[in-house]
Amino acid sequence: MSHEIEMKLALGESGVERLLLHPLLRNGVDGAHHLANTYYDTPEGDLETARMALRLRRRDGSWVQTLKTSGEGSGGLSHRGEWEWPVAGDALDRVGLAGLPPFAELGGEVLERLEPRFSTDFERRLWRLELAEATIEIALDQGEIRAAGRHVPIRELELELKDGDPRVLWQLARTFAETVPLRPADASKAVRGSALLSGRWTLPEATAASEQLHRALLALDAYQDTGDAEFHRQAQQALQAMATAGDSDASHLAARLAYPDWLDVGFGRTALRLAQRLTA
Repeated sequence: MSHEIEMKLALGESGVERLLLHPLLRNGVDGAHHLANTYYDTPEGDLETARMALRLRRRDGSWVQTLKTSGEGSGGLSHRGEWEWPVAGDALDRVGLAGLPPFAELGGEVLERLEPRFSTDFERRLWRLELAEATIEIALDQGEIRAAGRHVPIRELELELKDGDPRVLWQLARTFAETVPLRPADASKAVRGSALLSGRWTLPEATAASEQLHRALLALDAYQDTGDAEFHRQAQQALQAMATAGDSDASHLAARLAYPDWLDVGFGRTALRLAQRLTA
């Protein structure tokens, strides 16, 4: 088992183009892969309920099985438990799963009822930055999520801490946000795939400021995938609740959402500043 610490950032329409021009990435891509992933769960969604994600990934002709627990996180930053190991082909290693602590709690019945539920297919470009205080892997993902005959695009940036101080993730995200339209995103590909499969997004109740931000970001994730204006309104409401309590950054974000082109560099900078403040 390992612990994954990463930041997920949704990119605006011009985000990829601007990112590739950033000085930090001027030396070119360190690696590029096509990743085809199938996510598994029971028909009733037992893994989703337990806040787990199980996938089989094909990369460069080999197969890897991964189980992730949701862990803790908001504002784009997450800390998750992760188990990953190679498998022989495109079939689940149920024996390997049975020996993992999360499945010991769920029981054998859940293990036997696992089936393919949705898939993701995307190109990943990788850079590795050796900074003074941390080593960070940058992953740019472009492709789509597919479920139940529907699909939504993937256009996101992941910053994963490989070694060092987690605070450097915030510093790097803010550096990109100076020129790249982006925002923190709280919905994983697994969460988005499950919502696409069911045709239903749910937002958590929120009282504290950090909970309101989490709700707002999930609402924007849902709005991105559905185009449903109600999720846009829910994001504004959550941010406005924070603004009413005196948060000027939240007030700026709520006001910016009134514009059609709301996801600009100003929105991203403010959202990251707010997320870091609340996470700290």
